[in-house]
Amino acid sequence: MGLKRKTTTFFFILTVIMVAALVGASLFSFRYFALSTAEDQARTAAEIVRVHLTESMVNGTIDKRKTFLDRLAAVKGLFNVRVVRGPGVVKQFGAGLKSEQQLDSIDKQVIQTAKPFFGLVDSSGNQLFRATIPYVAQSENEPHCLQCHQVAKGDVLGAISLYLSIEEQRDQAFLIVLFMALVIGLFAVVSMGFSRRLIKPLIDTAEAVQLAVHGARKGDFSARIQHQSDDEVGQIAKDLNILLVLLSKGLEGIAHKVAGLIRYNQPIGENQLATTIEMVESLEDVSRFKQAIEEDETKEEVYWRLSKVINDDFMIDHFSIYEVASSKNKLKPMVVDGVPGHDCCWCDPQILVRADACRAKRTGHVVDGMSTTGICTAFSPREDLEDAYHVCIPMIQSGSVGGVVQVVTDRDRKALACNMMPFIEVYLREAAPVLEAKRLMSTLRESALRDPMTGLHNRRFLQEYVDILVSYTDRNKSSFSVLMADLDYFKQINDTYGHEAGDATLKALAKTLTSCVRASDLVIRYGGEEFLIILRDTDPEMSLQVAEKIREAIENMKVELTGTVVQRTISVGVSGYPDDSSSFWQVVKYADVALYQAKDTGRNKVLRFIPEMWKEDDAY
Repeated sequence: MGLKRKTTTFFFILTVIMVAALVGASLFSFRYFALSTAEDQARTAAEIVRVHLTESMVNGTIDKRKTFLDRLAAVKGLFNVRVVRGPGVVKQFGAGLKSEQQLDSIDKQVIQTAKPFFGLVDSSGNQLFRATIPYVAQSENEPHCLQCHQVAKGDVLGAISLYLSIEEQRDQAFLIVLFMALVIGLFAVVSMGFSRRLIKPLIDTAEAVQLAVHGARKGDFSARIQHQSDDEVGQIAKDLNILLVLLSKGLEGIAHKVAGLIRYNQPIGENQLATTIEMVESLEDVSRFKQAIEEDETKEEVYWRLSKVINDDFMIDHFSIYEVASSKNKLKPMVVDGVPGHDCCWCDPQILVRADACRAKRTGHVVDGMSTTGICTAFSPREDLEDAYHVCIPMIQSGSVGGVVQVVTDRDRKALACNMMPFIEVYLREAAPVLEAKRLMSTLRESALRDPMTGLHNRRFLQEYVDILVSYTDRNKSSFSVLMADLDYFKQINDTYGHEAGDATLKALAKTLTSCVRASDLVIRYGGEEFLIILRDTDPEMSLQVAEKIREAIENMKVELTGTVVQRTISVGVSGYPDDSSSFWQVVKYADVALYQAKDTGRNKVLRFIPEMWKEDDAY
């Protein structure tokens, strides 16, 4: 119900209540006044009758009393007058006239109780006021009753009943009440009109405020409230108009800046307020996401967190995240459909070996297969997803493409996915520099742990790897062997052919050593021409066979230099964990002792460490 209807209804109900209350109060008052007046009239008439009867008795004209009563009944407003005798009078003077013998219940009650009766009664269809008043014997006045009547003082001599018509008073009362009701109704109508005129600006302003607020909830702040007065209501209209202007301009500015941040073009007709709130909330989520990935340890964790956002927050089930490999011409699947390291299943596998086959990687631009079907020839959807569409978004890192995120959807979810793309791109822009930093740190760490010339792990890597190796071996109750290998007469190569020839020899040696062991084994450049080889899950006896295999391979290794070919041999010392010692570094020391024993006894041989090789001087 509107405010106008509420106001009108309120005044109408108030008027009805006032009129009803006035009519009720007036009727009650007039009834009370009419009955009180009739009672007074009846008492007066009864007293007149009593005096007349007393005088008639004294003067001996009591037999003429009926004529007096009939004449009295002819008085205007007095409908009937009737006198009845009490028991003492009947005993003394007889029953009297016929009319005096017709006692009704009220007459009997009044004579018996000596108390008058006043009330309304029905007579021939008319409502009359009846007053039945007893005559009680008294001795105070002259002549007193006891002079003529043989009764005791206080006895009831008789009673007089008078019937008065109150129709005239009632009609007058109704006319007066009707007049008052009309006056009050007219006053109420005038008051209601005047009041509505006074509150009309308030009602109009309230309705305008309602429409303005309703529009503002939908993002429309163009409504303006008409200024109708200079009072508080008018000031509210002015202030609200100012507020709407400020909200419109402020929200437009915020929406424009936020849309610029996320590169989102708000469609015409959209709820600007709801869209702005959604964009701000998205930026807040992106901020939390960036803080989280910055605290992640590895790039793999970042890729996994990014995939969770795409899958959980954007409800996209089919997607791929590719990383451009260090060779710059290969793509490596990091997460596919939420599975880390999954095989490529939405593109031609050729992109994995030739990254330029990916249009997004090659151009550095978004490839929108939803708007332009077939734009990328490398897109190869699975047969179980009919009407597949895709969007590929490159992640730019330091001016070049460092990765590609591919979103795949069907026809039913195509429009929803298109609307989500700007928000997904915000996450990718925030993730790109973090991924680049994680990748750089990983590269730096990897380079710090590898020998730059041979590509083998270095001694620093060994120091970090020891605890993992020993824990694994102890947990599995296994063993490993340590081979310390040193190229024989390496210094002669540097002295004869130069350091470049020595470097070439070390590279060839590293390649040969790696080819002689398993992928799970470790080949480490320990220093200079000295190499340390760890054979996991291998006892010393088996390690001797591997060491001999290495020795023979090096003996047959030919290093082609400018104008010549170099061949060298290698000496190898072998020790085992935990057979020789429960300390890793002690095992390395024993392998080193065996190595120098091999060199001292002729070189180009493999020796297994035995306790007899250990001398006290070796401990220092």
